Amino acid sequence: MADKAGAYGTKAGDTDFRKKWDKEEYAERARKKDDEERERMQENEERMKQGKKPRKGQKEDLPKPTELMKRREGSLELDKNLNKTMVVQNPGGRGPGQPGFFCETCGRNYKDSVGYLDHINSRAHLRKLGQTTRVERSTLEQVRARIAYLREKTKEASNAKSFDFDQRLADVKAKEAARRAEKKAQKQAQKEEARFALAKDSAMGGDDEMAKLMGFGGFGSTKK
Repeated sequence: MADKAGAYGTKAGDTDFRKKWDKEEYAERARKKDDEERERMQENEERMKQGKKPRKGQKEDLPKPTELMKRREGSLELDKNLNKTMVVQNPGGRGPGQPGFFCETCGRNYKDSVGYLDHINSRAHLRKLGQTTRVERSTLEQVRARIAYLREKTKEASNAKSFDFDQRLADVKAKEAARRAEKKAQKQAQKEEARFALAKDSAMGGDDEMAKLMGFGGFGSTKK
């Protein structure tokens, strides 16, 4: 009896398409993890004997920081996704596809801007960047240069603001002049219309007086 064929031309009982797991590799990983956990527990016992707090997890071997804390050059853009709808590309996992804020240096996700801001200012994040929590002490020349820069920036902003005020004042004056001219034109048109009506009434009154002088009493009906 022939074996039944599957939908893809294979045998119905064929499971070769399934992923093959290397049992020895995963067993080696498990043994390594157990050894690390055992070493951590032994280290914690020694620390407790010395009166120190035990470590909760494996200590990451980070390089010693070689630089002082630096000022960020660009903006963090914490409000770039405010009032926007996002499509979650990696649901249930970790990475930049998750909603919120992702730190590429540390590979961690944060749901809000407060937690993300606290993280990037933390000692652990700075240690990943090779920086310490100490700030470089500014020299007298640097302080003077910074003051001059801020003074020039304030002056430019003040000039731009005054220019905008003058332009706005000119626009308001132009609109006011146009409104006055339109109102004056309307009044002139009303005067012309009233003058025309008065001239028409005067002409009709002069015709009645001429008819009376010629002996015509009127062209109305004689019926009573």
